[in-house]
Amino acid sequence: MTFAFDDDRPKKKLAHEIGSDLSGLSVDELKARVNLLKGEIDRLEAEALKKSASISAAESLFRR
Repeated sequence: MTFAFDDDRPKKKLAHEIGSDLSGLSVDELKARVNLLKGEIDRLEAEALKKSASISAAESLFRR
């Protein structure tokens, strides 16, 4: 039996710990973790590019 307020409960936040045991996860859970990690890789790469641009800008300013 499903109650209307079941959807109001906070959902467990998806997280992944590097090196954790994956044997108990379903295919859907594994795919969800892959998508989570791909999103995190994109975020990390974007931040690295942003910082590289800042460093390059600072270096060009001080070379003058």
